[in-house]
Amino acid sequence: MSRNVDLFDSTYSHFEAQVLARVREKTFGEDFGQNSWTTAAEYRRWADWLGLDRSSHVLEVASGSGGPAIFLAQLRGCRITGIEINPHGVETATKRAMAENLGDRVSFRQADAGKRLPFTDEEFDAVLCVDAANHLAHRLQVLEEWNRVLKPGGKALFTDPVVITGLVSNEELAVRSSIGYFLFSPPGMNEHLIAEAGFEIVSQEDATENAAMVSKRWHDARAEDRDGLIRMEGEERYLKLQEFFFAVHRLTSERRLSRFTYIAQKRR
Repeated sequence: MSRNVDLFDSTYSHFEAQVLARVREKTFGEDFGQNSWTTAAEYRRWADWLGLDRSSHVLEVASGSGGPAIFLAQLRGCRITGIEINPHGVETATKRAMAENLGDRVSFRQADAGKRLPFTDEEFDAVLCVDAANHLAHRLQVLEEWNRVLKPGGKALFTDPVVITGLVSNEELAVRSSIGYFLFSPPGMNEHLIAEAGFEIVSQEDATENAAMVSKRWHDARAEDRDGLIRMEGEERYLKLQEFFFAVHRLTSERRLSRFTYIAQKRR
């Protein structure tokens, strides 16, 4: 069985390293500091789907190093509050927001998104959670918390990158979940839980192709910068992460693990 390997802590604490910047640029093309399977094109489309503008206040769950929140604020002028459990992520994100003179529009705080959120009822116009819901243990309670902090008619958008849509071995699941806690879901489960939490599904999209593409590029970009990454990460961690990215690409390209985007609206 694959032993867990850190992806997030070291990545966030070394975020400004040139080698990681090169890898992100090769992986995503348009690098805005993302650390998931998403691209700038997806974020632009999601901003349209959520109807964001300068009056919107968005809660970003698992905000990481802050790049996506800053990108969204610059794109639409909306206010963003990001929550992230990793302290290195919060520190890096806060510095980035200040460097971009967005301290009045974008803020970050350390919080466990799997527990009761530190916000009042009906505080936000939208909730965004990208490729991170699978790291939260109690999905119904998480969705209910999103419903609580959303204004009536507000929308929640989240992606689930590990919906089981084919035959997957225990070894493959172990590698795919080797970077931390994972919750794999069967088809139809997210739709059921969204409704149970008090939402109506506005739309959903199969976004598996994006995960297959990004994971392949990420693996290959890291291979090109192998020596520099080994100096920063150590050889064992480098090889384990390469194994992880290769597994993501294989499982998504073969459509055995799929990535879906869900948009849900709080009932008025």
